[in-house]
Amino acid sequence: MISAAVVGATGYAGAELVRILSAHPRVNLSVVTSRQFAGIPYDRIYPSLNGFVELVCAENDPAVIAGQADVVFLALPHKASMTMATDLLEAGRRVVDLSADFRFKNRQAYEAHYQPHTSAHLLERAVYGLCEINAHELAAADLVGNPGCYPTSVLLPLLPLIQAHLVDPNSVIADCKSGVSGAGRAATATTHFCHVNESFKAYKVGGHRHTPEIAEQLSRCAGLAVQLTFVPHLIPMTRGMQSTIYVTPAPGVDAGRVSQCLSDAYRDKPFIRLLADERTPDTLHVRGTNFCDIGWQVDPGSGRLILLSAIDNLVKGAAGQAVQNMNLMFGFDETAGLD
Repeated sequence: MISAAVVGATGYAGAELVRILSAHPRVNLSVVTSRQFAGIPYDRIYPSLNGFVELVCAENDPAVIAGQADVVFLALPHKASMTMATDLLEAGRRVVDLSADFRFKNRQAYEAHYQPHTSAHLLERAVYGLCEINAHELAAADLVGNPGCYPTSVLLPLLPLIQAHLVDPNSVIADCKSGVSGAGRAATATTHFCHVNESFKAYKVGGHRHTPEIAEQLSRCAGLAVQLTFVPHLIPMTRGMQSTIYVTPAPGVDAGRVSQCLSDAYRDKPFIRLLADERTPDTLHVRGTNFCDIGWQVDPGSGRLILLSAIDNLVKGAAGQAVQNMNLMFGFDETAGLD
């Protein structure tokens, strides 16, 4: 049994972490923090956890947190994790960061799309927490950069095919849709009900922060600099993410070879569900779960390979994958707490 803390426990991803960890068979949830709600019982903020979580929200004090937890989940805004992660690691704690602060190896790429990095010395130490791809590295990690939700939904269908040289890595077009919870708990003029209801729109076209994250992982896998077109869309749905990825297959590659490649890559991966027989993923079928459902077809007219994936953006796209990372880090069953 280990003790866990969730820093930033009242945001959507933090609350999902609390929900999952409160029922984890190998974890004692010992600390939840919130700058806004410090001193308030957690079940006053999320009444659905009444009787399951009897903690009071604490302040974000790294020394106090390190004294009460073996692993700390940082569900904080970008930049806020940098200093706290350093303090926790120096205290000998293991850290899973849900922000973008430790997802990049390339400091310049991070700083070009976020802000100056004050803990850049930790970037090489951090492991990118895409569990199905980096499980071996995660077993020895003490700092994990939990992937973004869009990158998770794009990379899982794509990376095995790029690694096997079955597709052109520079032909990637990712057309993705997310529910509103992906924007976080704080309401804005573009995410409250009146603007989202009965609306479907693209946003941050050509400039979304997840583009360099996806490109860095594709480039590391392909062994060359990869460019892609990534267009996110907001849909009037609370949670869920659907990605449709268009890519040019290598000569002679058909749907059968794609199927074999994905089957070989994910045969023993409990949270990947491959949909054969031209079935397509549906966000309804992964809601509240840590699954990533993947489908694929070759367009007979254009010859393009069409990859499709669906995840719950708050679970496999955030909190569930963070817990899966923790399971791998501590040698627990990968599915513990996620069934």
